[in-house]
Amino acid sequence: MRRFGGSRGNEQLTAIVAALLVPLLLAEAATLLNVRSLLTVHAFIGMLLVPVVAVKLASAGWRMVRYYAGSEEYVRRGPPQLAIRLVVAPVLVASTIVLFGTGVALLALGQTQGSLVGLHKASFVVWVGAFGLHFLTRVGLLWRALRPRVPGISMRLAAATLSIVAGVALATLTLPSMDHLQDGVSGHVGFDER
Repeated sequence: MRRFGGSRGNEQLTAIVAALLVPLLLAEAATLLNVRSLLTVHAFIGMLLVPVVAVKLASAGWRMVRYYAGSEEYVRRGPPQLAIRLVVAPVLVASTIVLFGTGVALLALGQTQGSLVGLHKASFVVWVGAFGLHFLTRVGLLWRALRPRVPGISMRLAAATLSIVAGVALATLTLPSMDHLQDGVSGHVGFDER
């Protein structure tokens, strides 16, 4: 695994994907200012984020597995801070899975109200808190991890690019469901005359 950069390569992949996530998450957050009229955009960005978030979870999960499995290189680099490792990370991972899982389910089921919407909103509130703490503790490390030339950079850039391509494809394939959802919300609140 050395030819892919080992633990430094994994850290760099995590940082590359994080750098992609920040503007996408900001765009998603902007849709919340008027989510009823921007529901299609909200859902599109949400679906685009699914593969990108999956790569981020996989790279962070790989570090955790390698550390707890006793891989010398990962153990030498050390664990994240105790509070991050024991509190923030589990809450962030769980709320991310629930947030995106309920978002996908809402789109698949065509629901714009009900308990699933409530769960989506509640998981967002938890996620914002956990993500905020995670971001504040990791943002300084982001640029440091992006700078060095670590073997396997082309593989990491390809993985990050493929996650975006897969996200655009997934979001595009689900556009009809998004439009149906938007029509339901618009018609429900009286925006359309249909």
